[in-house]
Amino acid sequence: MTGVAQGHGSAQGPFSRTYNCRWNENPEAPTSGGCKAAIAAGGTQAMYDWHEVNIANAAGNSRSIIPDGKLCSAGRDKYKGLDLPRTDWAATKLTSGANITFQLKATAPHRGTFELFSTKTGWNPSAPLKWSDLDSSFAKVTEPTIANGAYQINVKLPSGKTGRHLIYVIWQRSDSPEAFYSCSDVIY
Repeated sequence: MTGVAQGHGSAQGPFSRTYNCRWNENPEAPTSGGCKAAIAAGGTQAMYDWHEVNIANAAGNSRSIIPDGKLCSAGRDKYKGLDLPRTDWAATKLTSGANITFQLKATAPHRGTFELFSTKTGWNPSAPLKWSDLDSSFAKVTEPTIANGAYQINVKLPSGKTGRHLIYVIWQRSDSPEAFYSCSDVIY
């Protein structure tokens, strides 16, 4: 198979849903309930295209163009399985309030700003993710460094979080109206 890759990156640590289903599991034989359900809903191609959950003309308007319940897919039908509300998505264990280096795989680096959000206390992972489920961003970083093929974003995680949460990332390019989106399930 030949062609030009259209994707540009996704969270690898804490891993995003697409990164996990593609690299930590196998799209042809997934092991977690979340990946199995996502592939059943949308097929394996979305996981092979794990790095292109994007909107070409977002231009900083993500909140107005991505509907509630479709944040993880960026409203794209191809990635609809990523929006499934479930409690069995594989998750990264984190410590609330800790300093970490968030890593986003840079398959095709671009200039831009990364904004990270966490779900609010009391968020229900069994319900569709809505914009109102997200706290204000806890980090906004422009032009982070790239090391070992990944953007390195040093952040302090939100304090007071316990249990299952989701970290939502918007990567808005500054050299184009294109934006990328990532959902990472975490447990504090």
